[in-house]
Amino acid sequence: MAGLALSVGALAVVTTLALGCAAAGAASSRAVWVSGVADAAALAAADVASGLATGIPCERAAELAARSGVHLETCEMADAVATVSVWSPFGPLSVRAQARAGPPAL
Repeated sequence: MAGLALSVGALAVVTTLALGCAAAGAASSRAVWVSGVADAAALAAADVASGLATGIPCERAAELAARSGVHLETCEMADAVATVSVWSPFGPLSVRAQARAGPPAL
């Protein structure tokens, strides 16, 4: 009987650890993905500001973020430099990322 209880307890601990590791891995993966979307949105806004694409910079960033299922939180333009902040829900939490893009500094 004691061996059965010990086995069930060990299985519960291992299962809990495995689920925790899987959740941490999924959260990390989602954070990297949201960061990539932030980079792409900032680049899109900077392309419009520099004349390489048509449209309004922050509207282009919001459109790109929405197509990826991410929400644009802020978009600020300073000359041709775009700074965007995006977020995405992840279970009961949210994942946020910020990116900046523009012409190279000389």
